[in-house]
Amino acid sequence: MPQKTYRQAINEALRSEMQRDPGVIILGEDVAGGAGCAGEEDAYGGALGVTKGLIGEFGQSRVIDTPITESAIVGAAAGAAMTGLRPVAELMFVDFLGVCFDQIFNQAAKFRYMFGGKAKTPLVLRTMIGAGFRAAAQHSQTLYHLFTAVPGLKCVVPSNAYDAKGLLIQAIRDDDPVVFFEHKVLYDTTDDVPDEAYSIPFGEANLVREGNDVTMVALSRMVHFAAEAADSLAQEGISVEVLDPRTTSPLDEDSIIESVEKTGRLVIVDESAKRCGLASDIAGMVSQKAFSALKTGIIQITPPHTPVPFSPVLEDAWIPSVDGIKQAVHELAKH
Repeated sequence: MPQKTYRQAINEALRSEMQRDPGVIILGEDVAGGAGCAGEEDAYGGALGVTKGLIGEFGQSRVIDTPITESAIVGAAAGAAMTGLRPVAELMFVDFLGVCFDQIFNQAAKFRYMFGGKAKTPLVLRTMIGAGFRAAAQHSQTLYHLFTAVPGLKCVVPSNAYDAKGLLIQAIRDDDPVVFFEHKVLYDTTDDVPDEAYSIPFGEANLVREGNDVTMVALSRMVHFAAEAADSLAQEGISVEVLDPRTTSPLDEDSIIESVEKTGRLVIVDESAKRCGLASDIAGMVSQKAFSALKTGIIQITPPHTPVPFSPVLEDAWIPSVDGIKQAVHELAKH
């Protein structure tokens, strides 16, 4: 099976679905890489090159460069979805959600409910998340927890290239609005990815590593940190089970509960906010549904409740670390 980057996997998913369905369109800032400007039309393909090459195959009627106005991008995509197209809109950085949040949580997320189930909104909103890119406080946040809190939205957080392709294809084929969160630090990571199209169902966690002593639930980039920590802990005789939920809404609660009932211990590693983030949500769910299975308290490993620092040294300290994860597991393993 060929090795492909996270970036290539997303590009392949977009291309294959655009070839399969002429109703799939892409719109966003610079997605055509400079269309309408002097010079090469496909100069780059988005901020980090994810859509490069698509304008040449599908043209300006399906790969649409927009003005710098997130409210117009999302509003146009929501309207297009209701009229029969399958738009994939790009909110370049998730940090810009404030400009267009009304179109997302008050419009697209509510259409099916407000129109008695008769309205479909097959809209995908791709957006970048995550610290570690030296992009400062306004371009480094991990805000999937805010979208997860909105009824009517499906939220997808792939941690690797294989999942990114399969989950994006599933998202484009879904008849409800899906927010697809891509961690910018993962774009150059590689994995085995088939050339052919495939889909991964929402709401099914990936068992990254089996274990018996501690359950570790991690999301997006933190899955790699959790797996590295688990590998190291295994050499010390501590068996850690690592679960990647892959989607936060729907959330595979059953797999998490089943694992906790086996191990009796839970660590959650999450790059979203310390207060009211996914770690808190999962901890609350497990406390309610599997309290009797817990041998000790749940540990949540998150960044501090501060903006993302621009200083490289401080940013590295702000992000949860492999050593910090290992230390937390050592604390749990004592009980």
